[in-house]
Order: sequence, then C-alpha cells, then structure tokens
Amino acid sequence: MKTVIPGNLLTTAMAVMPHTDVDRALETALSLDVPFWPQLPNYNYYEDMYVQAAEHFPGIVLDLEDRTLRFSMDKFAAEFEETLARFDDPATFDISETYSVVYHRFLAMDLSDRPAIRGQLEGPISFGFNVLDQDERPILFDDTVRPFMLEFMAKRLNVQLARLKEKNANAFMFVDEPGLQFLFSAMAGYSDLKAKGELDEFFARVDRPRGIHLCGNPDWDFLLRMDLDVLSMDLYTNAEVFASYAGAIGRFLDRGGAIVWGIVPTGFEVFAGEEIPSLIARLEMVWKVLWSKGVDRELLVSRSMLSPATCCLVNPDKEKTVERAFATVKQMSAMLRDSYL
Repeated sequence: MKTVIPGNLLTTAMAVMPHTDVDRALETALSLDVPFWPQLPNYNYYEDMYVQAAEHFPGIVLDLEDRTLRFSMDKFAAEFEETLARFDDPATFDISETYSVVYHRFLAMDLSDRPAIRGQLEGPISFGFNVLDQDERPILFDDTVRPFMLEFMAKRLNVQLARLKEKNANAFMFVDEPGLQFLFSAMAGYSDLKAKGELDEFFARVDRPRGIHLCGNPDWDFLLRMDLDVLSMDLYTNAEVFASYAGAIGRFLDRGGAIVWGIVPTGFEVFAGEEIPSLIARLEMVWKVLWSKGVDRELLVSRSMLSPATCCLVNPDKEKTVERAFATVKQMSAMLRDSYL
C-alpha cells in the first residue's frame, strides 16, 4: 500500500456542514490542514450527499420541492442505454455546478501549497440502502441495478479524484458509508459474503488514494482488512470497541494505512460538556491500549490525523458549534504535536 495521505496529527473533517453561506463554509473547511469541499444540504437540496451521488444515474426521480430522492425501474430501463453511450465521458460522472456550487468554487482555488486536499462521494452501500424503488425496496437488493451502481459510483470517485489531483498531487477521496454499520446485520437482506466480495471488487475499481469515512460501528475487522489507504471514524462514540481491534489496526498501519480519529463532538449539548483536556484523555486512552498491545507508537502518530467526530445539521445554534469543533480540533492538533512529534 503506497499512500500520500499525510499523518503527523494534521487536521481534516467530514464534508457535510450545516452552513447556508457558501463563503463561510469554505472558509471553515480551509481553516484545517487538509481542506475539502463542503456539502451543504441546508443551502439547497442539490448539495445533499445522496442527491450529488445521484446525478446522471438512470432511473432517479428527484423532487426538489419535497426534498425526496426516489428510483423508478421503468425510468432506469428507459435511460440505461443513453447512460451507457456516455460512459466514456468524464462529465457523466463529475458533479455539475447545479449539483454543487461549492465543489466548483473549491476547484477554482489555488490549493497547491496544502499537504493534501480531499473530496468525497456517498458510497454505493449507503446510496443503495437509502434510495428506494417504486415498491419501497432499497435498490441495493436489486441484482440488476446493484452491479451497475457499483461500477457507476467507482467511476464517479475516479473522475472527481482526477480533478482534485490537478489542484494538489496529494488529493485523496473519502467514500462516505454510514450504511456500513447495517450491512452485516440479519436485517440487511444482503448476505455478508456477497456484500464483502462486492465491496472488495468495488474498491479494486477505485483509484488510489482511497478510503472510507463512517460514523457508525461496523465490522471493524472486515473494514481494517480491506485494501484502503485511509479510515476515518467517530472515535468519540466508538473508543472502547475500536481499541479492542489492536491486531487489525496494527496490520492496517503496517500496510501504510492512515487513520483519521474523529474525536471532537459536534452536537450542541455534547460539545458543551467537553474540554480539550478531556478529549485528549479520551484519545490517548485508546492510543495507550493499542501501544500496550504492540502497535508501534511512532508509526501510529505518523499515520494519524484528527477531525471532528461526526457531521451535525441540527444544532440550535446552526453552524456555530460545528465551527467551534473545527477550532478545537486545530487546538488539539497543536497540543498533541507538541507532545508527540
């Protein structure tokens, strides 16, 4: 595994932000070491992460007024051949200005001096779980639609990464997969073995550097064995369970993987109940468990970044707590770098 993803406790964040002001959202994203283009569903529905992933996908029924995203098999059949005819055109898989004002503003900036920059796309598992067909059935369970969806989303990731690499050679991508925590449950209706095999095949199609971001508690052992360059996760909520996977974490780091430790909560009440020392103690508790189980200390620090724990769109103070969380991540980074580097 070769990676250009920086570590050494630099900062980044996940992309979904509560802002309705594009300039302010970009300024906040650019305040971190590794910036990204924000996704702003409160600005308009096109900026929703599922809607952005759905652009040009055959069969999609988008209702901007009611803010719904559905799928029609009849529409899929009618549009399929036309989509295939445009499969070699990068514009089919890129995000248009209609679907993200922010993305194009980000691409217009000079980002060459950053240690890296990042993009993201909603992953096929979460997309397939959340988009329902005319029978209220997730399209992930449709054996005709799913293979096409996996190929389509891989192309979307590769086209975006190529554009970002023009702005910064160290660009990388998050595949946002909140649905992964449900994937291996009996309720999923999609067998473990099949899901794991198809996810491996999907990532084999995705250009490097590539990784997963998720806020839930999935099958960590499976996730850490995947051929990924970076794993971004909510450590604040999952600290104890994640610390129990020392062997898998150590092997992931040994292969060159990087971990983005989401340690600062963004929810209004939870954030208000924490201070920087308590957050550092929570993070170091996990690190100390891993070190005690044989994970190399210097390697872990060199392959680590810091971020907020989750996205949050519903705070009573709108974007203010999220902005404070970004500032707290920066302060923690400075303090931890003083201690460990």
